[in-house]
Amino acid sequence: MESPAAGQTPPLIHVAIVEDDLGFRRALSEAIDSTQDLRLAGVAGTRAEGLQLLLGAPVDVLLVDLGLPDGSGIDVIKAAVQQWSSCSVVVSTNFGDETHVIRSIEAGASGYLLKDSSPARIVDEIRSVASGGSPISPIIARQVLARFRQLGAGGASRAQKPDEAAQLLSAREKEVLELITKGFTANEIARLMSLSPFTVRSFVRRIYSKLNVTSKAEAIYEARNQGILDG
Repeated sequence: MESPAAGQTPPLIHVAIVEDDLGFRRALSEAIDSTQDLRLAGVAGTRAEGLQLLLGAPVDVLLVDLGLPDGSGIDVIKAAVQQWSSCSVVVSTNFGDETHVIRSIEAGASGYLLKDSSPARIVDEIRSVASGGSPISPIIARQVLARFRQLGAGGASRAQKPDEAAQLLSAREKEVLELITKGFTANEIARLMSLSPFTVRSFVRRIYSKLNVTSKAEAIYEARNQGILDG
């Protein structure tokens, strides 16, 4: 007997993208546009644009990068969960560390893909999450499993305590970060601290490395989240 669905056009999956990498965003958009069952409904390149996007009509799947130029994609995920409750959020990012993975899942992400996935693979994963799946890059899945094994073996006691987080940055690094938070440039910080701009930039690189971030906005967000800086 012929299936009732035979010959019927599959329902469109409406997709929105929050991604600041123009090349990756273009490739992903083209991959979506080349399909019959997916439709690109919105694109944003910053945290602010992503939050603005959420004021429009809901989509089925929202792809979010975490390292946005004006803040963290985590904020967009949290807002999407509140404002587009029927939407499935999938992270698509370069950040593969445990902190970003756990925070994304806690914020409400249904999937976590690294950008080493091809646009064609991500298109397949969009279909998967739209039908109830939870796509996760294999390396991320291994991290999550390892994390839960740790917790099951008493690994929770190894979690970073607030006082340990505060000691993550040296006094000088914390001073540099506090000045960054106030909007000072590297040259201005160099003058205020009687350092060379090169030394200040070295401090900034170390801060980014220790906090596992790639931008000033993310560094400030992460430092506040860990209690290194006052809220």
